[in-house]
Amino acid sequence: MKIIFIGTVAFSRRALEKLVNINANVVGVITKRHSPFNSDFADLTDICIAHNIPCQFVEDINAPETILWIKKMQPDIIFCFGWSNLIKEEILSMPPLGVIGFHPAAVPQNRGRHPLIWALALGLKESASTFFFMGKGADDGDILSQRFFEIKYEDDATTLYEKTTTIALSQIEEFVPQLESNTFSRIPQDHLKANYWRKRSKLDGKIDFRMSSYAIYNLVRALTIPYVGAHIEYKEKDYKIWVVKEIKCNKDNIEYGKVLEVDIINNSFVVKCYDNAVKIIKHEFETLPKIGEYL
Repeated sequence: MKIIFIGTVAFSRRALEKLVNINANVVGVITKRHSPFNSDFADLTDICIAHNIPCQFVEDINAPETILWIKKMQPDIIFCFGWSNLIKEEILSMPPLGVIGFHPAAVPQNRGRHPLIWALALGLKESASTFFFMGKGADDGDILSQRFFEIKYEDDATTLYEKTTTIALSQIEEFVPQLESNTFSRIPQDHLKANYWRKRSKLDGKIDFRMSSYAIYNLVRALTIPYVGAHIEYKEKDYKIWVVKEIKCNKDNIEYGKVLEVDIINNSFVVKCYDNAVKIIKHEFETLPKIGEYL
């Protein structure tokens, strides 16, 4: 089974390494030299060189020259794991077994953009790692493999990214032989249960202390590494916030946004929220705000 692999993020790299390790027949890789769009961008070049896999650097996956290159490779199947642009019908219909995509969400629910970020930001307790046959729509094709997992309070973008990656790699090891032997299953999605998450904007990452402490905690853990980070606007400048802790605050006559404590030794500070407070533990403030200031 000849495989074309498409990807450009950290998960793509781990997936390609898995395919190489299980001796899958990867006949070509499509990736990017760099990507300012993907904060978790990963270079796949060294893997291709080490294993003599032809590699194409492309910006437009649907460009005529890319389509021509794929046709030349005559793939039986295409794996698209970590690519942000929709693939058009000409490529989707090219390989006999189709194009397999990956979406770390419990489709048909939560199709669309930034699935790990939204799952954490919204405080979901469960999600899934899903591989599916790609169609014309976004994340709406038949399911090849899906495994559910718990999202714990302690999880953040770093731990959840690793959790989904570990699960997904075990799925790859399971379904590649099924595809090779034509023993795989296709499970249609129930489109009536579908919803689509939108593209995140900079404003979505702004910490507003009118939010509850839990909402702020969720926002910060959703956007921490490998993503871009939540931020606080202070004196007309944005400061990245990477780790916070919820703090109980029984003072209901204190306005939200007020700095309650400053710990110079540990480089942290506590800010009142709508209900409780949050301790800003890891951040990019050059100078800590003062007690009594408002953020």
